[in-house]
Amino acid sequence: MSEAMLVKVRKLLAKAEDPACTPEESAAFTAKATELIARYGVDRALLAARDPATDPVGDRVVEVVAPYARDKAGLLAAVAAPLRCRCVRRRHGSGFAMHLFGFASDLERVDLLFTSLLVQAAHGLAGAVVPVGEHPAAFRRSWLAGFAQVVGTRLVEAEAGAVADSGGPSVALVLADRSDRVQRRVAEAYPRLRTAAPRRLAGTGFGPGAAAGRSADLGGQRLSTTRTRQLPH
Repeated sequence: MSEAMLVKVRKLLAKAEDPACTPEESAAFTAKATELIARYGVDRALLAARDPATDPVGDRVVEVVAPYARDKAGLLAAVAAPLRCRCVRRRHGSGFAMHLFGFASDLERVDLLFTSLLVQAAHGLAGAVVPVGEHPAAFRRSWLAGFAQVVGTRLVEAEAGAVADSGGPSVALVLADRSDRVQRRVAEAYPRLRTAAPRRLAGTGFGPGAAAGRSADLGGQRLSTTRTRQLPH
């Protein structure tokens, strides 16, 4: 992502985080930051349609470590899919090595958002009150599931809005072709890939986590993909 775009996003998020901001103003600043990130993805896709060398298909590995490694991996998948990236989860020690596939600009957007959201999730969990009698780990896993689901839905909506604002059907065709190319790259690397079984969670934190996801800032400073954030134990 260009430095100019990052500066705009950082300024909007700084305003959104200002204690003097009303909830309505904060939501407006956050929505604008999300819109800029989504628009950037569409702009890069259209540029690459004319000059493929500007945005090649690539891959990278993101290490997701304990605690709550599987839940962090779920958050990464929730961010990657709306941004037209695919991720393959591989066991790595006590955590996972998430193999991401996508166009360079989309991988960059995933990196930016996932790093920021990990920090926000850590802050949200630190302030979440575990109900009396409930196991903290069960509550926190369900909290993270709610957080990831709502974040994913918000990103889908932002991406759809950027497509609609940029030309509709013709842009959608370009993006569909990009998604197909990413899927082909995944199939080449993992010809026998299997879909993981659905997960069952017993905790009651889904609602509070979803509420945190609705107010999360969908943007932030770009950091290394190998850096991870600790969530409360």
